[in-house]
Amino acid sequence: MAWMMWTAPTMAFFIAIGVMLCVMTIIELRRPTVQRRGFLPMPTTRGDRLFISLLVAGFAHLGWLALTDLPVIWASGLALGLGVGIMARG
Repeated sequence: MAWMMWTAPTMAFFIAIGVMLCVMTIIELRRPTVQRRGFLPMPTTRGDRLFISLLVAGFAHLGWLALTDLPVIWASGLALGLGVGIMARG
């Protein structure tokens, strides 16, 4: 991966996304998803909620960088909490 000039956090991010997609595929094969309604204003599947949580994580990080000078690890914690909440109750 050195030819791409990736940093370790960037590589970890993309590996985590790949692992999430693999885990979601395995879960989908074992237990097919059904649409359900949670606190989100529309019926969603497991994959929909994962996609929404990834978008929320991206916007949380952008907002954090725009509005604070605090370390980004706090934004990652916030995004992780929001993502867990969306996957569980969304």
